[in-house]
Amino acid sequence: ETGVAVLATVSNGKPVIVARVTGDLIDRGVKAGDLVREVARIVGGGGGGRPNMAQAGGRDPEKLPQALAAVPALVTKALGQGTE
Repeated sequence: ETGVAVLATVSNGKPVIVARVTGDLIDRGVKAGDLVREVARIVGGGGGGRPNMAQAGGRDPEKLPQALAAVPALVTKALGQGTE
């Protein structure tokens, strides 16, 4: 199996984001910590973690749809910077 999963919810009025990346994509430059950090920035937050799994939080739940919509471009960008 190969893939990237970014899940989000709102807990106590604040966005919570979790990212998971499979090993083959980590080798190609996609890292969950980097991905979740960029997504969290859109919702006014931050976070990080390991290359395979990371979590983040934010302050602006209204921007969560915009943050999740940014994921495909962030993955594509990371793939372009990784080792092929």
